[in-house]
Amino acid sequence: MTNTKEHAEDTFPLVYQCRLPLSTRTVNHLADLLRRHLKVIRSRWRILPPGKIAMIVLAVLRHDQRLADMAGGNNVSESTVRRWRDELIGLLAAQAPRLDRALRKVAKQGGEVVLIDGTLIRTQRRTGKADRRNYSGKHRNHGLHFLALTDENGRLIWISAARPGRTHDNTAARHDHILNHLRAVGLGALADLGFRGLDNDILDPVIVTGYTASRTHKLTPGQKTANRVLAVGRAPVEHGFAHLKNWRILTKLRTDPAHATQLLRALLVLTNLEVNR
Repeated sequence: MTNTKEHAEDTFPLVYQCRLPLSTRTVNHLADLLRRHLKVIRSRWRILPPGKIAMIVLAVLRHDQRLADMAGGNNVSESTVRRWRDELIGLLAAQAPRLDRALRKVAKQGGEVVLIDGTLIRTQRRTGKADRRNYSGKHRNHGLHFLALTDENGRLIWISAARPGRTHDNTAARHDHILNHLRAVGLGALADLGFRGLDNDILDPVIVTGYTASRTHKLTPGQKTANRVLAVGRAPVEHGFAHLKNWRILTKLRTDPAHATQLLRALLVLTNLEVNR
């Protein structure tokens, strides 16, 4: 009885330090963004300074730290950390470029093509029929689908809205009118076979995809060479996705899918701050 009581009295929360592999530029950008926001809304104070709040939110996004853990380590409530996270995600997402502006910028800088691809961000499986549309048969996982555009070097320039995991690449591209936006600025796009049929202009295609074989039609040596050249040209888009998925909060989303679009666009801004420093 005495030993149990002594053991209970000796318990206390443990706090540990963790390295955050981000640049000072990113932390300062987020802190300055919060300071300007507080000035606009005339908020006189927060329980912690903007720089510290920025560090906490970045730890949540980069390492997928649990809100309760970060709250306990900084003597604040879990709801306060959640409010800080959502507030800064909204501020960052507002800085993400629109599709038409992103393409105009690439064209103005002398670019000729962009790279386009789709990917799936895994989410927790939810109960009920409403979650069935989030199941991707291709990836055999529940998740959210989104498109991304990069320049020729793999730098992310735009991210689409998050959609149910069963969404096809072509469906998402048609919904965002990507073909029309590319034609408006005179840019082409390199894409994988998932985008076949999106651009039916045979004489002057905007979206270039590879050749596919069938049971009755084998690829010619020239078509195989063209596919290899296209694969090399498309490789940087995978680097763009890799940089984005370094934010471990995307490992398996636990947030409301309705908020996923804002989160992805906020991470786009942070990724470009890190990659282009």
